[in-house]
Amino acid sequence: MPSWDEIIGNVDNHPNGVLDNIRDEYIRKLSELRGRNVICYYSGWLQDLQGSQYCALSDSDMEGFMTNIHGLDRGKGLDLILHTPGGDLAAAENLVNYLRACFDTDIVAFVPHLCMSAGTMIACSCKEIYMGKQSSIGPTDPQLMGFPAGGVIEEFNQAVRETTENPGSRPMWSQIIGKYPPTYLGDCQKAVDASQAMVAEWLETNMFSSCEDAEEKAKEVAEWLGTHANSAMHNRHITAASAKEHGLTIKDLEKESELQDVVLTIHHAYMATFERSGAKKMIENSDGKSWIRIVG
Repeated sequence: MPSWDEIIGNVDNHPNGVLDNIRDEYIRKLSELRGRNVICYYSGWLQDLQGSQYCALSDSDMEGFMTNIHGLDRGKGLDLILHTPGGDLAAAENLVNYLRACFDTDIVAFVPHLCMSAGTMIACSCKEIYMGKQSSIGPTDPQLMGFPAGGVIEEFNQAVRETTENPGSRPMWSQIIGKYPPTYLGDCQKAVDASQAMVAEWLETNMFSSCEDAEEKAKEVAEWLGTHANSAMHNRHITAASAKEHGLTIKDLEKESELQDVVLTIHHAYMATFERSGAKKMIENSDGKSWIRIVG
């Protein structure tokens, strides 16, 4: 299978359509190897130095998934390759509901490199997750107005404790807490509760469905992923080993060399495409369909 350097070399020598052909060829190879449908959901956020909003998961992605799912043999299940920084919580919930309506719970996630935040939530809705030693998922604690919802709650609770113990600190904390708009604290708590409830439900009804203690196990994993204090940073990387240690069903890509080669070739081809185009997001399937968002 071609490496990153070989892919770039091919593009330099034959720039017209080479990356499109490589992606199409190896997505089809993965489908043939596994006997399943394949959809790749890729964001170019690592190449986007301006931080475009178009890289994040949003409701507009539904159009791409509808396009790619149309015409597939849904009885073959779905292998979903994910590379995303995450995004809107409601959009992630809607997308999982749609995928399950189409494929029930016969969905397997692949994370060749990074799948963060709401992307991790989508991965947790699948029956298993393939990861390599280089792969990472991320915390699922929600962000509101650019701030971690769990961090806001922690800060407010700290303010209550310190002003109770030391009333002289009230002016300082009044200025800090005063920056929050009305209802913001309540919205943060609701977002945290909702995200953990979603992940717990999806884990219980798929990945952990055969476990006797499915409900309890799902709740523990959802709290581990969704509690801000556990991660400290929203962009913290959770490796395959750590995810497995905490109970997620992780399959090691390294144990299946041909599968690993195909998946990583697909990943390298997408990274090269984002480097050399204005594409911000790409959704493509094993039947050759594409939905691409390009920002000039």
